[in-house]
Amino acid sequence: MAHEHNHNTEAIGDKRLIAAIGVNTALTLAQVVGGILSGSLSLIADALHNLSDAASLVIALIARKIGRKPPDAFKTFGYRRSETIAALINLVTLIIVGLYLIYEAIGRFFAPQPIEGWTVVVVAGIALIVDIATALLTYTMSKDSMNIKAAFLHNVSDALASVGVIIAGTLILLYGWYWTDTVLTLMIAGYVLWQGFSMLPKTIHLLMEGAPEGVSITDIINVMEQVEDVMSVHHVHVWEIAEHSTALEAHVVIKKASLPDIERVKTDLKRVLHEQFEVSHSTLEMELDGSVCIDTRQADSHRSEA
Repeated sequence: MAHEHNHNTEAIGDKRLIAAIGVNTALTLAQVVGGILSGSLSLIADALHNLSDAASLVIALIARKIGRKPPDAFKTFGYRRSETIAALINLVTLIIVGLYLIYEAIGRFFAPQPIEGWTVVVVAGIALIVDIATALLTYTMSKDSMNIKAAFLHNVSDALASVGVIIAGTLILLYGWYWTDTVLTLMIAGYVLWQGFSMLPKTIHLLMEGAPEGVSITDIINVMEQVEDVMSVHHVHVWEIAEHSTALEAHVVIKKASLPDIERVKTDLKRVLHEQFEVSHSTLEMELDGSVCIDTRQADSHRSEA
């Protein structure tokens, strides 16, 4: 039942992403038409920005589907890290968008451009509604997925850009305050870059097989050494196979060498590691007096290391 529930949840998530891709693609076409009818280059430029949001959602969706593929002879840990790669791609493009916004803002500071009438404000308002709808579709999923969060941030940046166009356009049309467009653009760019640069180190850390956030090797060793018949633990390596999937390998020096005792200690260690540190895959090399490695694989060919 849990497996079926997981499939249902994934299917719902995919449908949300497909819906978000559909509305963003439709919005892009509407902005292009609005830009041509109003003669506004800014609307067409915003359409290209929105197209990048749709592309980020497509990347996220493809990565989710690839990530579900089971392990095989080429990818023995599976394909879940594809979502992390997708997150990296989307974060890098998000940073590029932020830098581009700064470039545009500086250009407008020296050469202010008037808003091309109410058509721009109306289309920006429609864009904002679509952006909010897309954010609602992906917000829940973004809490537990670095991949979806990166795509979600793309959409949030576009929503803020739409708000900026509406506010700046209204102020310019009413009071001729062209400088508001530049100020709001810089604020949006600052937010985009802050979000992008704050998530980028976490993504790279995962790809570099770094230790999970908040996990201390010292704490792991201390907990493992408290298990009955464990003398000491060394050569400990812990890393994230993918987001929310932690692996560990270690050498464990034990007091007893009988196969039943070895298996009991190993079972206790795996249970403790899973309960206290959420380790989903652990490989333990058992040693006697720190000098002899005990290989139990032949004695129990069906034992799982996971």
